[in-house]
Amino acid sequence: MGRVTQRRKVHKYVLDGSPQALEFPVRHREDVLAVEEPLEIRLDSLSFSVTMRTPGNDFDLVAGFLVSEGIIWSPEQLVSLRFCAGEDEDGVQTFNVVEAQLRPDVVRPDIGRNVFTSSSCGICGTDSIDAVHKSSHFSPAEDPLMVPVTTLASLPDRLREAQAVFDVTGGVHAAGLFRIADDGSAELLCVREDVGRHNAVDKVVGWALREGMLPLRGTVLQVSGRASFELVQKAALAGIPVLAAVSAPSSLAVELAEASGITLAGFSRGTSLNVYTGAGRVGAVPAPVGG
Repeated sequence: MGRVTQRRKVHKYVLDGSPQALEFPVRHREDVLAVEEPLEIRLDSLSFSVTMRTPGNDFDLVAGFLVSEGIIWSPEQLVSLRFCAGEDEDGVQTFNVVEAQLRPDVVRPDIGRNVFTSSSCGICGTDSIDAVHKSSHFSPAEDPLMVPVTTLASLPDRLREAQAVFDVTGGVHAAGLFRIADDGSAELLCVREDVGRHNAVDKVVGWALREGMLPLRGTVLQVSGRASFELVQKAALAGIPVLAAVSAPSSLAVELAEASGITLAGFSRGTSLNVYTGAGRVGAVPAPVGG
């Protein structure tokens, strides 16, 4: 498996006005970077897509990507995943090519369209909200989940506590899947990190697919960045009823969440949050005793 982090020598400039900074404004040190490498995804030996990602949990990434593309939605449709031969200039296995074998009856996509996905953007070429509805086999709108607002507001801190790669690099996004219990508490089921927001979500969805958990009823997907159209799309295709982000949603993300029956929260910062769609799922703050 490829390295998740890499050490690099840097020149650090300190301009805080302190006597030490005035005497030694430039310091030589090592910094830890999150690794970003290409991953080629093949379907039945044919090249289908290339994505830029942080190595690790690559089988989850591929499985989740296939769910996000609307190609599969159950683990039985995915026969196998394997790393293909691939070596760097030193003859070391790169683990940068994964082949997925699909069940014979699964409809194959147009392999000739050459999907390329950067680490900053997921499936940006989706034409319309209608295209998502046609691909989805689950209906988040039918999920009766209720989430106490205090529980929902606590999830960013819960996610941050589980971000091991971010702790050492400060340079990766994260997605965490939480199951909401009947008493309103949240159990962290899976957390994944990656340089790409959409990759982190695909890794979570792929893990859930391989565990036989789709559709993900009764869950909240908490993400560390903003809520874009493609992240709402991935949630819809996985049957996730609630998506929460620490930053802002886009206008199209709100439109898709509303059309899909997803509760979408943004600017979730521990002490406050905005609910843009599906507010009926979010329980109000209980009134003070005797108030």
